[in-house]
Amino acid sequence: MSTKVTIYDVAEAAGVSLKTVSRVINKELSVRDSTQEKVIQAIESLGYQPSQSARSLAGSKSFLLGLVYSNPSPSYVIRAQKGALNACREGGFGLVILPCDYQQSDLAVWLIAQIKAARLDGVVLTPPLTENKDLREALESADVTVSCVAPELVEGSLSIGCDDQHAARQICQLLIDKGHKHIAHIAGHPDHSASQLRQKGYRQALESNGLTFQNGWLTQGYFDFESGRACAEKLLKQVPRPSAIFASSDDMACAVLVVARQQGLKIPEQLSVVGFDDSPQATQMWPQLTTVKQPVEAMIAAATQLLINQVREESSSEAALGQKILSCELILRESVASPSS
Repeated sequence: MSTKVTIYDVAEAAGVSLKTVSRVINKELSVRDSTQEKVIQAIESLGYQPSQSARSLAGSKSFLLGLVYSNPSPSYVIRAQKGALNACREGGFGLVILPCDYQQSDLAVWLIAQIKAARLDGVVLTPPLTENKDLREALESADVTVSCVAPELVEGSLSIGCDDQHAARQICQLLIDKGHKHIAHIAGHPDHSASQLRQKGYRQALESNGLTFQNGWLTQGYFDFESGRACAEKLLKQVPRPSAIFASSDDMACAVLVVARQQGLKIPEQLSVVGFDDSPQATQMWPQLTTVKQPVEAMIAAATQLLINQVREESSSEAALGQKILSCELILRESVASPSS
């Protein structure tokens, strides 16, 4: 009966410590070439397959990271998990998923307990959690390494952002270039800075083109379909009626399409509609939705890679700060046209 080869066997065959074997397995840069070659030869000759527990045993690291999110959008969660998993797979780390409620009163205590129990080497924090300064400071005080994904860069932290304000301004400029002057906006959740940035982009587009901002054409949504429906019903009662609506999420934009159809409006002939996110729903509606594609998967992957580099102590000080902004992309589909006379 064959016995499974262990990390101890590799260390003994190579004549090195468990710590050194772990460093070679995890491609750390602090091992001499000659030592690395001995370990690799021992691994190959013994047919050793490293396990997560063996790697953890060899040093103080668990080689596990956490992805922490509080987001009602299934498409966001799926893309976020995919980005984190891809980066962890390439970096030789495992991933623990930690969904939570950003409004819970004991969030910091609960999250730190989860991180310590799982022996995580660090966590990727997503919005709106990244906007909670008290939470970030609590994690820092607990010596938890954090990489943030946020609409704006988080000062002094590993951080990946995306220019929501510029993207919102671009998509509103698209409507203006089509000839729209009566453009309404459904804002996202007021607790999210992304909502504020997208609203700023909307107002900037109006102001830079000499169009008057009207309070009646700004409604408060919460990023979900039901709030989008309520906002659409309110906006489409306005006189004059907006010729275009920019919703701060695709879920809310899809609700606008439904309400407009129920009221007998033709889209895009009588009403143009644009969203933000490029979620799967954007191509499942008819007409398909013009929107902004936010690189969620790439943002999470980049934040995870920054975290891996930090855990391995391979980052330069500049890279560790991770002050990086990724670009959004306009996705043009059938829900926009010039306003009818």
